[in-house]
Amino acid sequence: MSQPGTPASKHHDGVAGPSIFWLAAGFLLTGLGTVMLGPLMPSLLHDWRLTDQQGGLLLAAKFVGSFLGGVSVPRRLRFGVLGGMAFAGAGFGAFALSGGLVSGATCLFVGGFGLGQIIASTNIVVGRRYREHTGSALASVNFFWSLGAVACGLIAAAVLPRFHLRGPLLTFAGLFLMTGLGGLLNPSRGAADTAAPAADAERLPARALLRFAVLLFLYGGLETCMTGWLTTYTLRFSDVRLMGGQSAIVLLWSALTAGRAISSAALRVMREATLQRIGLGVSAVLIAALVTTRHGPLLSLYCVLLGLSLAPFFPTTFALLMKQRPTAREAGFILAVSGLGAALFPWMMGFVSTQSGSLRIAMVVPMALALALLLLSIITGAAAPERFTA
Repeated sequence: MSQPGTPASKHHDGVAGPSIFWLAAGFLLTGLGTVMLGPLMPSLLHDWRLTDQQGGLLLAAKFVGSFLGGVSVPRRLRFGVLGGMAFAGAGFGAFALSGGLVSGATCLFVGGFGLGQIIASTNIVVGRRYREHTGSALASVNFFWSLGAVACGLIAAAVLPRFHLRGPLLTFAGLFLMTGLGGLLNPSRGAADTAAPAADAERLPARALLRFAVLLFLYGGLETCMTGWLTTYTLRFSDVRLMGGQSAIVLLWSALTAGRAISSAALRVMREATLQRIGLGVSAVLIAALVTTRHGPLLSLYCVLLGLSLAPFFPTTFALLMKQRPTAREAGFILAVSGLGAALFPWMMGFVSTQSGSLRIAMVVPMALALALLLLSIITGAAAPERFTA
């Protein structure tokens, strides 16, 4: 029997936790929780009489919480997964009962803290359990995250016209608590292709840590700018408002989900850096195209193409990170920085929109982020270090 502090016990801490079924279920709920403010934003702005800048503060509160949840991921990762479920359930349950900016932002901060713990701990657990097929395993579990994001828009379109927010949000909070309990009662019994123990984790060089942190900081802002404001943008500027304005966000997340499966096949014949640079370049062009049209079908097409172009970035970048064997705290920090970008830049969009009087003008923020990521990838090669290319 291994003793605490031995390599065997550290290895167990690195891969222990709920079984893959409960990890996937938790990630599906996490996808819902991460993007839910986008579909809810028009209703919140109306019901609580908020400006776009104040709406951006709600997004910021949730993602600052997510940042702190990620940087505080525990060494015993199962506590991060299960504790995150409890924080998310409590935060979103309280949000259902709130009725204004201050109380709502506070509750979203708590819920976001739970999401940050779940996202960081789950990605690290999966990355360590499946050492021989890391990219495939991460793409698979993140598929469920994307599936939750897709379902969010569909659920919002079905629920918002019929029910008040309180009941559905309380149900959502309860599902987090039930999933956490299920994961506690059904832990993993091991992983088939786990290789080296978690004790092999080494501290990343400062330069590598900074590269990955900046990449995910900017990407977190880019993705959340689009998902957080796209429903509101569609309602204001599109001539077609299917599903109560939710159709654009549903199409974007559907394309992101499908794109992660397609990118897995594309990476068999293309370097990670090449695919990411193509995706980022196309994304910048598509965001610019979005602001030039009011035609619903064309806007829908742009949303599909944008989702496909953004899809490869996260799983390939995080897989490359895990191949460098970072410690749990380093990997959690890098993921958490993504949440910090997701807090800052959507708020910045709301600020620019309020000051300029146009959400269309504020689209310059995500377009600049896509261009900055592309430039960073080309100049430094940070998106795919050469020694890890296929």
